[in-house]
Amino acid sequence: MIDQNGWYSAARHVPSPHFNQREDKEDISLLVVHNISLPPGKFGTPYIEQFFTGKLCAQEHPFFAHIAALQVSAHCLVRRDGEVVQFVSFQDRAWHAGVSSFAGRDKCNDYSIGIELEGTDNTSYTEAQYQALAQVTQQLMQRYPKMTIERLTGHQYIAPMRKSDPGLVFDWGKFRRLIVES
Repeated sequence: MIDQNGWYSAARHVPSPHFNQREDKEDISLLVVHNISLPPGKFGTPYIEQFFTGKLCAQEHPFFAHIAALQVSAHCLVRRDGEVVQFVSFQDRAWHAGVSSFAGRDKCNDYSIGIELEGTDNTSYTEAQYQALAQVTQQLMQRYPKMTIERLTGHQYIAPMRKSDPGLVFDWGKFRRLIVES
């Protein structure tokens, strides 16, 4: 389900210009779970896709004036209904983690895959999101064998004091069980 070019066949593809080549494609070994909603706390809008593709209009909402010029991307977004949207090939480096460190190694973008859940730190995620996230994660773990169950983390853990997503409402136990049981 992940082709040789790093595209997930079950996703809708919306290519982002915000990526670059990885130095070592064989080094892909970490999954970073994030959350996003635009405007904050609003779901089902077209703004996340616009943001990750560099097309967000700063005048659409006061919050957007602060972020519209940023060049940010994730590999995938999982919407509230479970739809997976892929912006960047898994073979490439998406710009999702920023200043970050996992297990003593800096620059997580170099060796990680970033998946955004449409949500907030304090809004429960949907069953459809957990199912879709588990399915794509299983495919990633098959395609990139260095990515193990121990190497699934949240943005809050690789950028503490700077980031708080996916938040304390994210059920890590459920997520891991879904990966193992399916």
